[in-house]
Amino acid sequence: MTDEQERVQPSGVWATAVGVARVRALETQRENALFRDPLARAFAAAGGLWPSSAPLPDDEGARRRRLAVSFSIVIRTRFLDDLLEQAAASGVRQVVLLGAGMDSRAFRMDWPEGTRLFEVDTAAPLEFKASVLRQERAVARCERITVAVDLHEDWPGALAAVGHDPIVPTAWIAEGLLIYLSEEAVDLLLARISAQSAAGSRLGLTLGSRGVIERFGADAARGSAASLWVSEMPDDPAGWLAGHGWEADSHTLRERAAAYGRPISTPPQRQERPGGLVSAVRR
Repeated sequence: MTDEQERVQPSGVWATAVGVARVRALETQRENALFRDPLARAFAAAGGLWPSSAPLPDDEGARRRRLAVSFSIVIRTRFLDDLLEQAAASGVRQVVLLGAGMDSRAFRMDWPEGTRLFEVDTAAPLEFKASVLRQERAVARCERITVAVDLHEDWPGALAAVGHDPIVPTAWIAEGLLIYLSEEAVDLLLARISAQSAAGSRLGLTLGSRGVIERFGADAARGSAASLWVSEMPDDPAGWLAGHGWEADSHTLRERAAAYGRPISTPPQRQERPGGLVSAVRR
């Protein structure tokens, strides 16, 4: 039986990872791409989202929201790429991707010798991903270790069992993840990350901006990513992280987009609060 025949098709929250891969594949095709992800197209195709996604209602408001979400995925991907490059330059050789989905950073980024990258996710997306990686004959550019565990369970124990060392600094990434967790689950996740982080560790988070669920999720199609969102960022992300021992900077999408040469041309419709792109260093 081939990988294609054995492959479990995406469903539930992790199906959104295939949609993210499609966005990254489209960005990769651009002449002025902010990053290149050569595996994204294969992930999207395996999930049935390439060359095109499923037909959607012809609604201008919905179309604008989809474009906004796609744009945010592109900007956050570049933001976290930069964070990881800075972490590596500072000497960090341990990376953990929480809710890794179809992330291909182990394969597409240049990692210093000795880097160990842990991908934490449930078994279904990791198995789906593995079948595509075999099909593409993909070779990681670092030591890549997958950890099949639900983030509501004892994932720190599962991570330790495969060699994560909390005594040395770690670069943690939670991209497009926290918005799908309750506020209580987000606080627990951060507490667990902090307990496993030596001084000098780095943290990259993407947080749902205040009001995003009302704007995007209120009339979202059943089963769509926005329909599954449950939490937004705190009013003061830097203060929230400081309480867990992190020195953080928060950035708005508009700010980072301008820095990357992709300015948002429309004026803000509301006063912009501290942003949902967060980088932090463990004190």
